Formats: sequence, C-alpha cells, structure tokens
Amino acid sequence: MRDLILMNKIKRIIHSIALLLLVVFILQGCGNKAESVTASVDKDDSKEEIQIGIAFDSFLIERWERDRDIFVSRARDLGAEVNVQNANGDVQKQKDQIKYLIDKKMDVIVIVAVDSSELKKEVEEAQDAGIKVVAYDRLVMDSPVDLYISFDNEMVGKFMADAIMAELPDGGQVMKINGPSKDNNVSLVNKGFDDEIKGHGIVVFDTYYAAEWKGEEAFNYLTENPQKADKADAVMCGNDSLAGQAVRYYSEKRRAGRIPIVGQDADLDACQRIVEGTQTMTVYKSIEQLAKRAAEAAVSLAKGNNIADAAEIENGSFEVPYVSIPPVMVTKDNIDSVIIDSGFHLREDVYLKER
Repeated sequence: MRDLILMNKIKRIIHSIALLLLVVFILQGCGNKAESVTASVDKDDSKEEIQIGIAFDSFLIERWERDRDIFVSRARDLGAEVNVQNANGDVQKQKDQIKYLIDKKMDVIVIVAVDSSELKKEVEEAQDAGIKVVAYDRLVMDSPVDLYISFDNEMVGKFMADAIMAELPDGGQVMKINGPSKDNNVSLVNKGFDDEIKGHGIVVFDTYYAAEWKGEEAFNYLTENPQKADKADAVMCGNDSLAGQAVRYYSEKRRAGRIPIVGQDADLDACQRIVEGTQTMTVYKSIEQLAKRAAEAAVSLAKGNNIADAAEIENGSFEVPYVSIPPVMVTKDNIDSVIIDSGFHLREDVYLKER
C-alpha cells in the first residue's frame, strides 16, 4: 500500500514537472517571437535617416555658405542628415572627398564641381555603389548624373549682353573677364552672351579666364594690360567678385561709372555699386529657391523617386535630367523690388554708401 502511494506521488511530481517544462517552452517561444518582431521593426528601412553628402568646390565665393545653410536646413526638415565637405578649390581633394562619402554609404551625393570635366570616374563609382548623384549649380560633364539642378546660365549671359547693349546702342569693344574655363557654367554664360550680341555691333576683342574665381586676378590682369583695358568700352565679368576688381581698376583711372561693367550673384557690395552707379548690373539668382529645391530633389531620389518636372540637358555624352531655376536681371531701376523686397539684402545695407 505504501509502495502504491509512493508511486502515485512520484507520477504526480513527474506530471507537474512536465507541465512546468511545457509552459516554460511555450513562454520562451512567445518571447522569441516578440523579439523577432521588434528586430524587424528596427530594421525597417523606412525608419532610417536619409544620408546626403554634399561636396562643395569652396566657400571663397560669398554665396556658397548661403547655399550650404539653406540646403542643410531644408534637408533636415525632410528628415535627412547632411555631411558637408569643402575641397577649397582642389579637384583631387574633391575626388578624395567623394570617395569618402561613397565609403560612408550616402544615399545621395550632391556635387558642386571644382572641375566639371574631371569627376566622371567618381560619379560612376558612386552609382555603382547604389548612390544617386546630383550635380548642383555646375554640370558634371560626360557623366550620367541622376540630376542637374542650376540656374539658366545661358539666360545669365543674355542678361549681361542686354545690359551692355543698352549702354552701347551704337556698338563697341567688350572685354570679357571670366571665371575658370574648367567651370562648365562659364561656357554656358558665354554662349548666352555671344548669341545675344550677334548683329548688334558689339565686338569681344579680348577674353581672360581667372583661375578659381579669384577676384584679384581681374585687377591684376587689367593692371598688367593697360592698353587692352583702356580700349574696352565695356567689361563683361563672370561674377560680382571679378566685377568689383574691375570697378577698382577703372576707379583709379577715373572711368568708374562711365564704363559699363556687369557681373552676377547679387553680392552685397555689387548691389552697393549698382546704387552708386559704378556697376551697371548684376544677376539675382534665388539661392533659397535653388538650395531648397535641390534638397527636396535629393531626398526624393533617396526614396527611389524620379524628378517629375525635370527636362533634359546634354552634358557631352548623356542626356541628363535637368531642373532650371530662372535668374533675374538687377539694375538700379529694379534693385528695390528684386533685392530688398525679397529680403535678399537689407535696404540699409544696400544703400549704405549713400547714407
């Protein structure tokens, strides 16, 4: 009898242990399932922050820091993180920086090219790594970039020509002081200028290319070539920094305000020169519009979307998607409405020299 009782107790203990083990096994299985779901959520690509790299030529020109700040701010608003690189005008350094951004597994790399013809290999390497490439403001040549976004540079050249022709209705001799020839925008601006002056008696008798957009090169060139400088009836300058140095030269010759000088970018000192009458015109390019649109396009490309409103432009070997932002000519007549009313520069700053 005792043996029977003992046997029953042993059976109940074994049964209880078996039940306990079964419960533990079931709970463990549920726990594993919950952990697996959590891991799946953590790995959901839609939750990961978009990574954008932007490789600038330099911050030597006044506008580039403004481009950077607006682009970064808008990209962050859209949930992207931005890695900013600055090549300081060195094309090899920019190549190294693009490779660094490739290694950092960016979703999109935005390039302000130091040399428009030297980045084909880097663009291809980025795209081979599954990274979208945007050419910002300057077209990268012979490369199948995913997007080129810039201002209408031929229109910029047309505006420069129109301003000079208005000052020289009977024609005249024009000197060009361009930015570097390796910047594709220079060729586009020149094309717009040259096409516009045809048949209007305007003759380009001398052309100079300033390396790295350094304004002092314009002053040095004019100083070293006084016969050419004195022959010019007008000076077409690639940007406002170059125009400022041309104004400096002609001020010393007592010709400032009597010789038409044009530029672009609507730098503050250029706007000041326009209201005082020593620079004829500049070209306002809405950097806020360009930088915001570029940030939005970069985020859209990172999500796998195409840019619906893009046209196409030929870059030597490819037809690439192109978004164009319209520029605006700025003269003394419309500087208040274009520059001041838009908030680009403050009235008290533009009219500083008149106070």
